[in-house]
Amino acid sequence: MFIAMNRFQVIRGEEEAFETVWKTRDSHLHEVPGFVEFHLLRGPEAEDHTLFASHTVWQSKADFEAWTTSEAFRKAHAGAGDRKPLYIGPPKFEGFEVIQTVGVADAVS
Repeated sequence: MFIAMNRFQVIRGEEEAFETVWKTRDSHLHEVPGFVEFHLLRGPEAEDHTLFASHTVWQSKADFEAWTTSEAFRKAHAGAGDRKPLYIGPPKFEGFEVIQTVGVADAVS
């Protein structure tokens, strides 16, 4: 599996608008082979921003890379720069290959 994350420093006071953009968008992820799940994460607050991260899980790094060059990706990101700035600077991308997964079914009773 592969996890793709983008970190956003959302300007204080713009958190609700940022969340609304994500919650109301048409992501087109369901159209892409290898997509597993998506999470929008809200993190700690700093003086000038609140940290958010988008977190997608893919069956493989190749599936994620195929998404980034797909028509679904272009449709999902169309118009992304058309609204007023909600975050400081560009998002910071981080990609992770999954080495180990432990789930509730793995717990010892």
